[in-house]
Amino acid sequence: MKTCRRLLALAFVSIPGIVMAGSNLFLDPVITGQTNVTDITNTGDSRLFIAEKDGRVLIFDSGIVLPTPFLDVSALTTGGFEQGLLGLAFHPDYANNGYVFINYTNADQKSVLARYTRSAGDPNQVDPTSGVILITVDHPNSSGHYGGQVAFGPDGYLYTSFGDGGTQQDPECDSQDTSSLLGTVIRIDVDQSVDTAPYYGIPADNPFVSAGHLPEVWGYGLRNPWRFDLDAQSNQLFLSDVGQFSREEVTVTSLSAGGGDNYGWKVMEGLSCFDPDPVDPDCPMNTPSCFDPAYTNPQIEYDHSAGECSVTGGVVYRGDGIAQLRGHYLFGDWCTGRLWSADVATGLQPEQLSISLAAVQAFGRDHLGEVYLTQGTTVFRLSIDDEIFADGFGG
Repeated sequence: MKTCRRLLALAFVSIPGIVMAGSNLFLDPVITGQTNVTDITNTGDSRLFIAEKDGRVLIFDSGIVLPTPFLDVSALTTGGFEQGLLGLAFHPDYANNGYVFINYTNADQKSVLARYTRSAGDPNQVDPTSGVILITVDHPNSSGHYGGQVAFGPDGYLYTSFGDGGTQQDPECDSQDTSSLLGTVIRIDVDQSVDTAPYYGIPADNPFVSAGHLPEVWGYGLRNPWRFDLDAQSNQLFLSDVGQFSREEVTVTSLSAGGGDNYGWKVMEGLSCFDPDPVDPDCPMNTPSCFDPAYTNPQIEYDHSAGECSVTGGVVYRGDGIAQLRGHYLFGDWCTGRLWSADVATGLQPEQLSISLAAVQAFGRDHLGEVYLTQGTTVFRLSIDDEIFADGFGG
């Protein structure tokens, strides 16, 4: 187990009061009338795949949403608070194997990671009979704190996240227990055991392959990791975690460092001490106390004093349409709608953008690296006022 995982080149910072950047940015509503969009992604072509909370995945192609869902698991999932279809990712070799992975909550309020396969006769359809379940995680206490992002890293492995199981304050201290998948980001090899259960294997260099731990775990100590990004160019994981009462945080770690990070919850909330009792009877015996160097601290955190309440993790912008944001990590806050940009190469000092989006739920990218944001029923493309749209999306 790692005892200390920090990027020493990055300073620990808090959100500045008001620093406006990107005065010529605007949000172009390219898709409207959807049902609570939770994720947006692509397969390397011009189509956008839109995951809806109710269990449908739709395709946006040539300016329209196709009438038939690409995938529909609405009969399998639940739509309660923070439940539903939460994440979607395509295998790096999707063009050949047709594998798509989803993270959703089932009728028993458990988290499910599943794999489906593209229809042999229709590239815009999934074979509904092809579903196999890789992982199911009990969720003991509430309908919230599910995490649910799914993504492939530059290493070719699949990463997904799970929340701490609720309710507030993680009463069972599940997030500090590496024999549980609650409060974790996991990393698995979906190219092992492709045709036989459990339909995945464990990468040999995962950090918790020894007895007493679950070998899938890549990092732990999370409350509700609502969105993460795996940036291939910097080879880093950008992980946001929704706070409890007072702090929101984003932690950035190098994928080459080997994982094993303890992000601190429920002992720490951001850079603050949340539970100072080092012998909490619900926590594992070796749980570090507040401010222990074993914890991986966030590089970005902010409090709730200006009305913020819940961080929505974003993505690193690698497109060509907005030069001023290239190489910046973009994220926002659900309550105020404030959006921030932090330059990855110069220390992740956040600057508030000149645009905002209340109830911002997710960020995504198209095949060109351009960024999209979701708000309930609408998907917006992040744009600048002098941008020429080559894909036919209005502007």
